[in-house]
Amino acid sequence: MEIEIRLFATLKDRAQSDRIRVRLPADPTTVAALLDAVGADYPALAPALRSALVAVNRAFAGLDTPVSSADEVALFPPVSGGAAAATYPYPTYFAVTDAPLDIEAIHAQLTGPEIGAVVSFTGFVRGRTRRDGLPPETLHLDYEAYESMAVEKMGQIAREIWARWPEVRGVALVQRLGRLGVGENTTFVACAGAHRDVGVFEAARYGIDRLKEIVPVWKKEVSADQSIWIEGDYRPTERDN
Repeated sequence: MEIEIRLFATLKDRAQSDRIRVRLPADPTTVAALLDAVGADYPALAPALRSALVAVNRAFAGLDTPVSSADEVALFPPVSGGAAAATYPYPTYFAVTDAPLDIEAIHAQLTGPEIGAVVSFTGFVRGRTRRDGLPPETLHLDYEAYESMAVEKMGQIAREIWARWPEVRGVALVQRLGRLGVGENTTFVACAGAHRDVGVFEAARYGIDRLKEIVPVWKKEVSADQSIWIEGDYRPTERDN
């Protein structure tokens, strides 16, 4: 059988393509066998496979996860950072977009007669970064995402928030894509509730932390003389589905 694999961020750069194909003798096979085939057929990718993550049908996969030719398979580094028909018990707003944020419009999606507080977090592009291995001066960031999986994971984060803070009554999660300059906003998380003391502060903090763990988004820091893809330290597993 032949399987098409989508590539993102550093893996896309290594392969010089956003998609590759491998042939395997068995259908179905496993993720472990699939990775062996990728390493053999695409030597440029082999050094990155030990740390790479695999998604099968937009869910994090382990080495023993079965894979067939009908599955949607993606290979990507740890994230830096459609559920269109899904229904949720409270208002939500999820977006992975290259459009500027309209924060007032997003708040309007979450508010209503029972809402007395909305707590939000907004991330911005920094011009100066004091971290080893990164350019000291940033000109801009380039963001890309596995968009359909990203939206599904945003829905998962909302459900996790409601499980922990059941009085939160609305959740918004937004990740911007494309080239963003210094001072532009990159991420937005908001949680709504009847009062400020029903967990909205804690839920918003959890939302941005979890977004950077499991939503498949990557950024490239670009300076005057170099560009570097940023990979996270957290490695999602099947328990994160």
